[in-house]
Amino acid sequence: MEQLVTSEFKLGIIAGGQLGKMLTLAASNWDVKSYVLDPSSHAPATTTSTWFIQGDYNDYQTVYEFGKMNHMVTLEIEHVNTDALIKLKNEGIRVIPDPHSVKRIQDKGLQKNELKKNGIPTSEYHLVESVNEIRDLLQKKIIHVPFVQKLRKSGFDGRGVKVINGEKDLDHLLRGPSVIEKKETILKEISIIVARSIKGEINTFPAVEMIFNPEANLVEYLLCPAQIDATMAEKARELAIGAAIALDIHGVAAVEMFITDNLDILVNEIAPRPHNSGHHTIEGNFTSQYEQHLRAIFGFPLGSVDIKIPSIMVNLLGEEGYRGKVKYEGLTECMAVDGIKLHIYGKKETRPFRKMGHATILDHDLKQAWEKAEFIKQHLKVKSW
Repeated sequence: MEQLVTSEFKLGIIAGGQLGKMLTLAASNWDVKSYVLDPSSHAPATTTSTWFIQGDYNDYQTVYEFGKMNHMVTLEIEHVNTDALIKLKNEGIRVIPDPHSVKRIQDKGLQKNELKKNGIPTSEYHLVESVNEIRDLLQKKIIHVPFVQKLRKSGFDGRGVKVINGEKDLDHLLRGPSVIEKKETILKEISIIVARSIKGEINTFPAVEMIFNPEANLVEYLLCPAQIDATMAEKARELAIGAAIALDIHGVAAVEMFITDNLDILVNEIAPRPHNSGHHTIEGNFTSQYEQHLRAIFGFPLGSVDIKIPSIMVNLLGEEGYRGKVKYEGLTECMAVDGIKLHIYGKKETRPFRKMGHATILDHDLKQAWEKAEFIKQHLKVKSW
């Protein structure tokens, strides 16, 4: 497979957000030409890809024509036109991850059913088609408040999710086919990045602990390694591998999990691509998730996932009350702190809670790392002009 890395090889990446940008940077280290498709002319990957094509990745013809330009196609978002990808695969274009797997994962209901069928533990759930069906299940006492409603398709980054804590929240149910999950009592939320090569090799990065912004339902901090014991870490690792195999994912995938108050580990959701919970690997591990993804889809040996140094990642989110052309305050003060690596994604417009960048804090002393993370959170502000 070494012949893939030549000056002529074209890797198509569907979507050019921050994940696509970092994937193009990893590809450039091997002189792999990256072609990126994204609807925004200001997408972060416009400045780092070899060639950028503006277009809708949910449009069948656009995705099909884009795919025909490349030797291989991969993606940085799962909400794409999978029918076009299936046609490309049938015509001999390498599409990784497999579009049939992506199609299953796009639908949270199908994803849950596949996990359940393969014995992967998840929260108790019901699939519903409408708000009326939710109310009917409540009346029949089949489901109970509190619960979590997730739209089956198109939801991510906290969107398409509604937590129903009380009766008054029932007035704000989401409309559309949904997954209704029991609201678990969660001690920790963790994520494991799994890498599965097209040649069958599989490994996992160490588990990370995710701390969410309660208002936006977005990851605010990420701690590597997760503060869990070795037995729990190994159990989580086995579940992550099982989930990736059950859904037949190649490349890297993020398996997000809950640790409940009963110390059960439940698989929450899976993303079949590089993920926000793996950004820290760029500096904190011997192999980044982006290089690992390329190794896996090209069939090269997977790289070491060992931690070089403990890390905390801080997501840089758009400040509340600011919308428009972005400006960053506090860069000078933050860059003066030892062990801080800043990544500004290059998005031109900010809005409340939009992911605009991240900072990785590297420190052997986790107490000091937390102090530096708090400094970043307090001093680096994403605002608008």
